[in-house]
Amino acid sequence: MTLGLDLQRVASCYQTELQLFAEKHPRSGAFYQENLQHWLYGAPLHWMQQWPGSYPIMVADAQGATLTDCDGHHYVDFALGDTGAMFGHAQPAVAAAIAEQALHGSTLMLPTADSLWVGKELTRRFGLPYWQVTTSATDANRFVLRLCRMITGRQKVLVFNCNYHGSVDESQVEFDAQGQMIPRDGVHANGLQHQATTRLVEFNDLPALEAALAHGDVAAVLTEPFMTNVGMVPPAPGFHDGLRELTRRYEVPLIIDETHTLSCGPGGYCGEHGLQPDFFVLGKSIAGGIPTAVWGASQAMAERIWQVLPHFQPGQAINHFGFGGTLAGNALQMAAMRATFSEVMNEASYAHMFHLAERLRAGVEAIIHKHRLPWHVTRIGARVEYLFMQQPPRNGGEAHHARHGLIEAYLHLYLLNRGVLLTPFHNMALLCPTASEAQVDLHNLLLDQCLAQVLPGAGS
Repeated sequence: MTLGLDLQRVASCYQTELQLFAEKHPRSGAFYQENLQHWLYGAPLHWMQQWPGSYPIMVADAQGATLTDCDGHHYVDFALGDTGAMFGHAQPAVAAAIAEQALHGSTLMLPTADSLWVGKELTRRFGLPYWQVTTSATDANRFVLRLCRMITGRQKVLVFNCNYHGSVDESQVEFDAQGQMIPRDGVHANGLQHQATTRLVEFNDLPALEAALAHGDVAAVLTEPFMTNVGMVPPAPGFHDGLRELTRRYEVPLIIDETHTLSCGPGGYCGEHGLQPDFFVLGKSIAGGIPTAVWGASQAMAERIWQVLPHFQPGQAINHFGFGGTLAGNALQMAAMRATFSEVMNEASYAHMFHLAERLRAGVEAIIHKHRLPWHVTRIGARVEYLFMQQPPRNGGEAHHARHGLIEAYLHLYLLNRGVLLTPFHNMALLCPTASEAQVDLHNLLLDQCLAQVLPGAGS
């Protein structure tokens, strides 16, 4: 017994759930076997293989907060494409805007009138004056890091242990048991010489942060405002004030990546808490599923960029400056962003999402207390996560050691077999504007039933 559960019971019940999954999803299983003949890992993206069960379910339809698979099962979707569909699937206003623009051209490598509205809205909503569009937040982070190296003349990027920044090479590191930086588990050591590119610090550790910055070789600090990808790690009181003061003292640009923490409100965590980054990155959910991200720069950073990379003038040699992309800033992205910002990402939507998230959080907390589990549950805005330790972790290392693969797999598969989807990588639920109280209550009921089967003495 550990973490409040009987692990032998967990292992046994997990095998039962795997059998039930196979019985309930024969068509998905057949499609998966066919896909194994054509896709490297049996799906267009290998992450799709990481859902609970022996193979991914094949989706036939997605509307609002509900998915339907090819075997005819309906699911309450609290994963929402791992945040990409945070405002619901097939949102009518966004879908209509995408369809309308597609009739008039999708990608032009020229601006459309929607760029006027979107640019003004990004500045109004997030505060920074200058913006660029990419096709993913990973690319946005990569491009900003390239620029930071150009304007500072420095090489290294500072990130926090167990961070989330997509597949940015410099961030694919972690601490080993001896506190040494190594490639993240599953990342091959020959991918990048991380000792030359990266400094790694635990989140919330201001003394370690200052010691790292004091070397004078850090081109940028890249961070989430609230860690979200290893079990949620809140910033300690004073951490953000200290982070901003230290980056300014050592003249290091501060990049805040709000790809996940946009769940905190229409202006993200920065807007809710008055943070002032030099660069701001946002992706996944801002264009209704059309691959889109943006990065913004302060006035001071923009002026430093223009000194290195001035505006193009006719007659000069054309240069793309080493960042960008032919499909970035395309007409479809602009139409989708305009519809998302104007029709969906508003105070009313967030109020409903927050209400449901608090209902889910309170329900999970009651279940934890009922079963006397040494767990906790955390909510930031519309995002809720439960983790197998009594108090919220102080840093990514603590959160990482509180994870338990078998328990997570069992919980997720039990819920999936009964019509509720969590984000496959951890115990995270995200609430969209079209979700309902009944759907939240279903999650809480199933979680209670699931845990009751694996408590100490449950099998006797």
